[in-house]
Amino acid sequence: MAWRLEAPEDFRVDEIALYPTSGEGEHTFVQVEKRLRTTEQVARDLARAAGARPRDVGYAGRKDRVAVATQWFSVPGLDPARALALEIPGAVVRAAARHRHKLRTGQLRGNRFRVALRGVAGAEFERAAVRLDELLRCGMPNRFGGQRFGPGGDNAERGRALLAGRGGPRDRRQARFLVSALQARVFNAVLESRPLPPWQLERGDLAVVHESGGLFVVEEPGAEAERALAFEISPTGPIFGTKAAAPAWAVAARERALLAAHGIGDPLRPPRGLRLRGARRALRARPREARMERDGDVVRLAFSLPAGSYATVLLEELFGAPASDDTVAATGVCSAGRQEV
Repeated sequence: MAWRLEAPEDFRVDEIALYPTSGEGEHTFVQVEKRLRTTEQVARDLARAAGARPRDVGYAGRKDRVAVATQWFSVPGLDPARALALEIPGAVVRAAARHRHKLRTGQLRGNRFRVALRGVAGAEFERAAVRLDELLRCGMPNRFGGQRFGPGGDNAERGRALLAGRGGPRDRRQARFLVSALQARVFNAVLESRPLPPWQLERGDLAVVHESGGLFVVEEPGAEAERALAFEISPTGPIFGTKAAAPAWAVAARERALLAAHGIGDPLRPPRGLRLRGARRALRARPREARMERDGDVVRLAFSLPAGSYATVLLEELFGAPASDDTVAATGVCSAGRQEV
């Protein structure tokens, strides 16, 4: 029997802020705990309370609707004392403080999760414990979770249509979100097509130095294997755009083929008003502060992930697909030995 989540309280996520508030400025950072509400719904409620436009309310990332999630919003022109007194359906304001600028997408350090999985057998738990140890050492595949593509899974196709000039939402934030779903689909395809696991380097990889964010082309994988083993560096995949750096050799050829297969032009010409600079995303992410225990058929798992990584991907890696989901977890065992080249 596949695992399941029975209530929003079975999936809790707390956003880890990138920086503290300054205590002064024209924006107010509002920490909200929400339940069965989307991030956009709460943002619209905050905008209405402040008499602001929804697009002027900032947040670092979208959090799951079917969950208990705590995250920060920035709201222009909203007094902190008034923010604390707000009554928002399905949400509670936990804190409010002034800050000098708007909160932008991606401006978070990561997220902490507390999850209760139902219907897990003893043998499944034991296998998951071994797998978790591997992922803590070598990282998990950093693919985008299924929720990134919308309830019907069609966000990426809508993003493709928008890039092709076949209409789309007028709201720029929503348009960017749809195109980002296509970026996520391409990234996942690159990760899936890779002949090596994401903890091993391939000649031509564009690797990221985790501490600095710097990128470099891997010319001799064997010479860099120890740094990869120590999680100092990781191979990356494309978040396509007009300014995105590129890998080399066979890695570059695979990426170009997959971009073409997804209808991404070369050169890329985004629609007017939509900036797509692009970036590189590490092909693996490292869970931290992880602990797991079993009580009957319930497994309680706590962990943190870096910004942009998906808890559902970790759960699939540990326990396979949830009930009523056909997602297939990645296979393969991470080796602590030297990389063969």
